[in-house]
Amino acid sequence: MMHDHDTIVAPATAAGGALAIVRLSGTEALAVCDRIFKGRTSLTEAAGYTVHYGRIVDGDRTIDDVLASVFLAPHSYTGENSVEISCHGSSYIVSEILRLAQAAGARMAEPGEFTVRAYLAGKLDLSQAEAVADLIASSTQAAHALASNQMRGGYSASLETLREKLLHLASLLELELDFSEEDVEFADRKQLRETLEEIGSSIERLRNSFALGNAIKGGIAVAIAGAPNAGKSTLLNRLLHDERALVSDIAGTTRDVIEEQTNIDGVLFRFLDTAGIRTTDDRLEEMGIRRTLESIRRAQIVIHLVSADTIGADRAIPSADFTLNPEQKLLTVVNKIDTRPTLTLPDGVIGISAREGTGIDTLCHALRACVDTRALFDGDPIVSHSRHLQALTQAHDALRRTLPAFDTLPSDLLAEEIRAITSALGSITGRGSITPDEILSNIFSKFCIGK
Repeated sequence: MMHDHDTIVAPATAAGGALAIVRLSGTEALAVCDRIFKGRTSLTEAAGYTVHYGRIVDGDRTIDDVLASVFLAPHSYTGENSVEISCHGSSYIVSEILRLAQAAGARMAEPGEFTVRAYLAGKLDLSQAEAVADLIASSTQAAHALASNQMRGGYSASLETLREKLLHLASLLELELDFSEEDVEFADRKQLRETLEEIGSSIERLRNSFALGNAIKGGIAVAIAGAPNAGKSTLLNRLLHDERALVSDIAGTTRDVIEEQTNIDGVLFRFLDTAGIRTTDDRLEEMGIRRTLESIRRAQIVIHLVSADTIGADRAIPSADFTLNPEQKLLTVVNKIDTRPTLTLPDGVIGISAREGTGIDTLCHALRACVDTRALFDGDPIVSHSRHLQALTQAHDALRRTLPAFDTLPSDLLAEEIRAITSALGSITGRGSITPDEILSNIFSKFCIGK
């Protein structure tokens, strides 16, 4: 992908807006732009962080009146000289600016190349680079907060703290190896074990956060389950404010899982409208019921929808025809309460009329309350990428191998295990394992051997 620091150009905004931005980056970015931009002063002579009014021209023809923002290396997104041209959003204008920039010496950027250059220049680490794409794709407040915190380096800072602790341990063990003939012990094994256990707890907290991070990123899966004709499809349509599911009084109308999503108070929910659960000889309906049970199994929240006309005088709610895992949350909801205005429901049961919209706000509040996002909005590090979870699991497994044999492992083998842990964590940010130079630098800066 990379071609040293040759100048690249690409639109930085999506098509269709009133305004657009075309971005150039590279050693010759300012000079290339000067060949097509006519303003009061040359951009190659401009100071960084300045904006200049002028025209994009093709010979004597003016393409558009624009603003050119100048960023000088290393103080730019890519760490290179960069120019951002703000123009009108016409697809013709944008395509002409791109054509002229290429004729003036730039080339079209490859997908993600601006962010790759930012990473290689040390402006972003790998996890922050991934967060750029997540931020662009975010469609809810929670997804935005998750990506924004990761892009600002909050997640990276937590990993760097763990890495510094591991570097300290590796340095102590390296000293023991260097002075092994003098039988000098630099590393207090009890203190080392306590530090490793603290690191293990931090890694486990990050691993446990993946359930929330992955759900925020992809949407909280909510299965709407119940008997036929309980009103599941009507409820889905009401929650989506749209007629997305076919509604009929005929039992067994829904024969497959219908999945749609909506935003509730800043969190994305994915609703799974399932086939009614009952005993049937219809082969297609039976296949739908099997898929219903699979959807229930993978949902984080399950709405057990019950029709009010199935509740007797004892107010007993019909039991669910499915079982849940301990980590899943169940909301029991009684539909069609408009047909039973005198019905009193047990505590904790939500009454609604999906047809009329009664109680839907209460149900939405209950759904939102099932998702604890306090840690997210408090800025706590949250894992949302499977790649990060895999790396954390590798580090966790290395720790699990190390701690039981900690007291009997010689220093060289213990140091190797610590390197394995560090390498796994470093793969998330691109820092990699601890290098010999880092260990030497840490030793001489902190321990001052021989002055």
